[in-house]
Amino acid sequence: MTKVNITLNGKAVSADVPDNTLLVSFIRDTMALTGTHVGCDTSQCGACIVHLDGESVKSCTMLAVSAEGAEVTTIEGIGSAESLHPMQQAFHENHGLQCGYCTPGMVMSAIELVGKNPNPSDKDIREGLEGNICRCTGYHNIVKSVQAGAQMMGD
Repeated sequence: MTKVNITLNGKAVSADVPDNTLLVSFIRDTMALTGTHVGCDTSQCGACIVHLDGESVKSCTMLAVSAEGAEVTTIEGIGSAESLHPMQQAFHENHGLQCGYCTPGMVMSAIELVGKNPNPSDKDIREGLEGNICRCTGYHNIVKSVQAGAQMMGD
């Protein structure tokens, strides 16, 4: 067992976990934040993306102990039901989701993308979301959502 100390969604948390605990398991099972999803267990789909010190990471392939001392932000940490993050609002308004399973990872990736490129083209968005797989949509509304989210984040 190893004690993991991180800042999770702005709050200092600490827990003893087995050394082989994945960050996604720490978030979901130990901290009971289930917005971060496990879709593939092979780092292919992006459903598990969180921000680690402001950078998108696939939490299904990272050990929780590797996040020691870091700031981790999950989908629960960017907005609330009463006040959605602009990117969440854009996905809602532009129908950028269907089943919703990939949406947390898509939104987290999109936020980082727009942070680095405030006015992304369709091509920039498609390339920026390459590590995220949606099995329901044709991506058209996801791209449209990211563009709208970028505009809303810039306002």
